[in-house]
Amino acid sequence: MRFITLSDTHNKHKHLKNLPSADAIIHAGDITSRGSEQEVSDFLKWFSGLDYAYKIFIAGNHDFLFENANADELKELIPSNIIYLNDSGVVIEGIHIWGSPVTPWFHDWAFNRQRGKEIAQHWNLIPNNTDILVTHGPVYQILDKTTSGIDAGCEDLLEAVKRTKPSIFISGHIHEAHGEATVLGTQFINASVLDENYKLSHAPILFELSK
Repeated sequence: MRFITLSDTHNKHKHLKNLPSADAIIHAGDITSRGSEQEVSDFLKWFSGLDYAYKIFIAGNHDFLFENANADELKELIPSNIIYLNDSGVVIEGIHIWGSPVTPWFHDWAFNRQRGKEIAQHWNLIPNNTDILVTHGPVYQILDKTTSGIDAGCEDLLEAVKRTKPSIFISGHIHEAHGEATVLGTQFINASVLDENYKLSHAPILFELSK
């Protein structure tokens, strides 16, 4: 299967033109700036209309609505042709995909969890048969360095990746760390399309995976 992945569009999704063809699109969170219903609805209308057989996304630390809304509200809001993952998974054409919006605590944003035991509870849910792991934040010391030189990724998430050994790991969150790296047998992707100044500077990333 051919996948296109992106992250951190922050309401600028409509500026993405001529997206390449693929079987599936995966968005790794921060679809909005403040997580309002209007922002979310605008994104979902755009995302729903894209010409991909599978459309998958997770929320990010800016996407407050998804943390505050209950399951019935989300079911009514999210179009039926979109797959939303929140510490949950889906299987498409034999490929197991797991997604989580959780990130280490930072200024009391959405889906923040304290490092250590609290955040590890989320990573412990990741199944061992995961082929594609999508989390909003990166793992520690892989595509996670900020402009100030800080490794902002999650140590416990790195341990979960070592345990589950996904073929593909997708994140965003740290805009300036956009790129790809293969480590520990996993292809890591930071799919942020905006740079640290919130300018649209990076193209979505394509990859292929088959079962």
